[in-house]
Amino acid sequence: MLLTSDSPLELCALDAEHIAAVLEDCVDQLAVLGSIITIPDNMANTSSNSMDDIARLLNGQKHLEGRYEELVLNDKNSSELSSLKQNMKSSAQALMKSVKQNPLAAENLIKLQQDREYLQLLVCECLEEVSQEGSFEGLIRATVEEREKKNKLQETILREEDARKNVRALQRQLLELKKSKEVEIQSRNEMIAHLKDQLQETRAKTSMERKYIEKECQVQKVMKNKQCNMTEIELQTELENLQVQMEEENKVNKETEMWVKKHHDQLQEKVENWMDKYEREVDQKSEQLSNLKGSKANILLKLQELTLKYQEYEEVVMEDRAQKEKAKKAAEKAELEIRCATKIQAWWKGVMVRRGLGPYAKKKGKKGKGKKGKKGKKGKKGK
Repeated sequence: MLLTSDSPLELCALDAEHIAAVLEDCVDQLAVLGSIITIPDNMANTSSNSMDDIARLLNGQKHLEGRYEELVLNDKNSSELSSLKQNMKSSAQALMKSVKQNPLAAENLIKLQQDREYLQLLVCECLEEVSQEGSFEGLIRATVEEREKKNKLQETILREEDARKNVRALQRQLLELKKSKEVEIQSRNEMIAHLKDQLQETRAKTSMERKYIEKECQVQKVMKNKQCNMTEIELQTELENLQVQMEEENKVNKETEMWVKKHHDQLQEKVENWMDKYEREVDQKSEQLSNLKGSKANILLKLQELTLKYQEYEEVVMEDRAQKEKAKKAAEKAELEIRCATKIQAWWKGVMVRRGLGPYAKKKGKKGKGKKGKKGKKGKKGK
């Protein structure tokens, strides 16, 4: 295929004729396909009936599966389980048969017919453009438009899927929330019932306690009245006794008053006698006190003289004690010096003995020894 130099989408005459022939053949084949595919009038009713049958079979299958799960959980007999398995198998086979008998529904045929008509129209337009203008820009433009529509449709489908997922998630959350709320409502209803029971028990207990308290109050009131009556009688008796005692006390008081007056007169006379005696004794004691003061002065003088003598004797004793202390310290010091001198002499004597000094030096060898011995000693001294 060769393109002209004017535009990259323009074809030469020969290529345009070849392409036009191919497109014309394609249009004829699409027309033939359209005449072959026919949609009968009762196709929609048949499709709806088949869909109803499929839905019914699916519902029956779900019911059988639920029944099977209940039997498995309840551990029923095996005969019923086997019959239920057979029913489930037959239901599944009927569902597969119904699906196989209806591969093309009315919607699919209509969609196929619409796509064929659109493709036939597009090929016709492209054939006309190739025949008249020698280009196929319309086909490219239609392809781009269809691709954009397809992308938009795909985006719409993706958004719809996301929305469905969100709706499902929200539905699950709603179900969970509903379950939690139902549980909470049930717990609250149980709590309300429990509180109502407690309220009834409290009311019954309160009524019993009120009746008991009323009876107790009545009994206490009767007892208090009896106690008050008895107390009143006792107080009346005590009052009468006190009145008798008061009369006796008045008599005794009068007699006591007379005796006190008489005794008071006697004591008054004794007081006067005692006052006279007191004055006489005070005079005597005053004279004795003056005599004692004079003797006290003499005693104080003697005490001063004895104090002076005591101080003199104390000084003498202190001096004597100091002299004795000095003599004792001098004796101890002399004794210490003698002991130390003895230790030093003993140490020095030991040193002289060990080292052979002074009178403890070693004596010279005997004359009988030869000259060799002398030479040996001289050699040792030289060393």
